Amino acid sequence: MTAKVRLFVDHPLGAGQPVPLDRDQAHYLFSVMRLSSGAALKLFNGQDGEWLAEVSEAGKKGGAAICTAPLRDQSMPCDLWLLFAPIKKARTDFIVEKAVELGVSRILPVQTQFTNSDRIRQDRLQAHAMEAAEQCGALHVPQVGDLTRLDHLLSNWPTERKLLFCDEAEAGARAPALSGAPAPAAILIGPEGGFSDAERNRLHAMDQTRVIALGPRILRADTAAVAALTLWQTTCGDWK
Repeated sequence: MTAKVRLFVDHPLGAGQPVPLDRDQAHYLFSVMRLSSGAALKLFNGQDGEWLAEVSEAGKKGGAAICTAPLRDQSMPCDLWLLFAPIKKARTDFIVEKAVELGVSRILPVQTQFTNSDRIRQDRLQAHAMEAAEQCGALHVPQVGDLTRLDHLLSNWPTERKLLFCDEAEAGARAPALSGAPAPAAILIGPEGGFSDAERNRLHAMDQTRVIALGPRILRADTAAVAALTLWQTTCGDWK
């Protein structure tokens, strides 16, 4: 039985376990993907691994599936957070999507002094993270936090977590170097307008901060997020 559709569910998974499907899931499976009773699909919930399942009920307002066989044991991503200042809607969506694909464990939008956007739709970004996990084969959906002021976040920063500060002022000054910064860690990407002097001074003064460069050129915020995450995964994460 070949399953072409993969779905995140907020429900226990196990052999013979029935899984209810809500209205939105039913619309996606039965109207968009044209599945019907007896069709195979893959399910995951972030706790019980990935399971092969079979549609047992297909309706317009809901449905159900039954777990038939385990496919993969549960695994978790590296303990890596991404902190970023929200930018334009489509590019913020891009950052969240690529962060999930690149294996972060938590996504934290932060408001800096030069952040262009003063609000986000946390629920929409969380749904976007879930869709990205479904598409890329991840077994975990990172939590997307609500927009938090950077100074508030830094005031309660965990002592054991390294903070990799991607400072645009370091562009061209040195080659990227992330060795010695294993998990738990976090990567901080700034806004399009850069960091203020006060923010930069505070970050440089923190014991947990490691200042890194992202090559010889100043990168856009969405490009910088992908570059920094790739460097970390290659050097310290699950790509090495």
